Amino acid sequence: MLPKVDYHMHTPLCGHAVGDPEEYAKQALRVGLEEIGFSDHAPLVTGPDPRYTMSYQELPRYHENIEKIQKQCRNLRIKIGIEADFVPGFEAKTKAILSSYPYDFVIGSIHFIDAWAFDDPGQQIKWKDKNIDAVYRDYYKLLRLSAKSGLYDIMGHVDLVKKFGHRAGSDLTDDIKDTAKVFKDCGVTVEVNTSGLRKPVKEIYPSLFVLEIYCKAGVPITFSSDAHDPKDVGRDYDKAAALAREAGYTEYLVFKRRKVEERAKL
Repeated sequence: MLPKVDYHMHTPLCGHAVGDPEEYAKQALRVGLEEIGFSDHAPLVTGPDPRYTMSYQELPRYHENIEKIQKQCRNLRIKIGIEADFVPGFEAKTKAILSSYPYDFVIGSIHFIDAWAFDDPGQQIKWKDKNIDAVYRDYYKLLRLSAKSGLYDIMGHVDLVKKFGHRAGSDLTDDIKDTAKVFKDCGVTVEVNTSGLRKPVKEIYPSLFVLEIYCKAGVPITFSSDAHDPKDVGRDYDKAAALAREAGYTEYLVFKRRKVEERAKL
């Protein structure tokens, strides 16, 4: 049995996605999904950047677009979520954005380490000057801080730092276990995100090793494609389900109004 939800997909408003919401919904029905959730990038709290996120002025349009497709597509459950970057020191500003609309779920993501967009192909060259072990440790520290902020329901692509294939040379097991404990204590969910298979690393976020640690810690999961193109909705869900089962999971969460609506069997 494949997961029936996809909680991570974007719209052109973020500046780096294609396709109308209606196309994403139609693809979801084609691949057998019962529920989807849009989660476009919230306005960047450090300043507008149309390459990465919506602007404040575009938020109403985002909601109007999703509400329109909800009315048009009655045979598919469509939730409204949002993906918001965690930036230390901007928690109050982030909270204000997230409080402005009634979301079904909020995905927390780390895309920046000290203003460096480490997963941006345009800034990939900066990796050559970095201590990779230090980057990984900084990343996991930010993950823990983001969960502790209380701003988020789902933690997005929780080993995104591997995107371009850079691997830490030291053992990060303790960092990952510490992160798992924080996730569990803070009551957040981790997404099994298939988009890593479409990136240079060619691996789901998170890896089996990481997901096994989260499972043992009692951290729940949900599923996502992180689609920026309609054709990627629900993509590689057979691989995601197999990975989750191998890690020890037997269920995943379904959200509504920022609460767990259902524990679905995997």
